[in-house]
Amino acid sequence: MSYVDGFVVPVPKKNVPAYRRMSAKAGKVWKEHGALEYRECVGDDLKVKMGVPFPRGARVKPGETVFFSWIVYRSKAHRNRVNAKVMKDPRLHAFAKTMPFDWRRMMVGGFKVLVDL
Repeated sequence: MSYVDGFVVPVPKKNVPAYRRMSAKAGKVWKEHGALEYRECVGDDLKVKMGVPFPRGARVKPGETVFFSWIVYRSKAHRNRVNAKVMKDPRLHAFAKTMPFDWRRMMVGGFKVLVDL
């Protein structure tokens, strides 16, 4: 069964173009090292009446939006191999100096796929 790394990231709206550029480059790195899918989704319909809206859960500040993102792998072991290569890739280190968001507020976790239709 596949494995997914998931992310929720609050991003200043003024930084969305920079975040998109960074994500496109990062996604290429992950895919080159074996990730099956790389998705970055910007909030659109976030004023929901059911459950906890992403902006509240992510403690979005005025002038920010939220991204919901994920990377898919064949398995947890595959994810660990891919991420080990990605973390050594010098292209990824170039982003550290110009992050268009506060990485300390990013929510992240690894998930076992339970249902895959």
